[in-house]
Amino acid sequence: MTIIDQPEIFPKSLRLRRIDLARNMRRYYRMEIMSNLFGEASLIREWGRIGSRGQVLIETHPDEGQAINALMKLARAKRRKGYES
Repeated sequence: MTIIDQPEIFPKSLRLRRIDLARNMRRYYRMEIMSNLFGEASLIREWGRIGSRGQVLIETHPDEGQAINALMKLARAKRRKGYES
């Protein structure tokens, strides 16, 4: 029996960037879902200028499904603002 590697329907990590040379803008936005020690899911968000350390925010959600929903909602908002994968 062979195991077929299929892509995930709902991503647990996402990296976006927005580069606009005319405005000297080079930004990144990274999101990742990880479980914590209490059985909850954490959405870790990091953003800033490409090449810099950036800022980090950790959101806690009761389960992985809600964390994925939050990730997808943020991804849609960032894409509307010009961020790309």
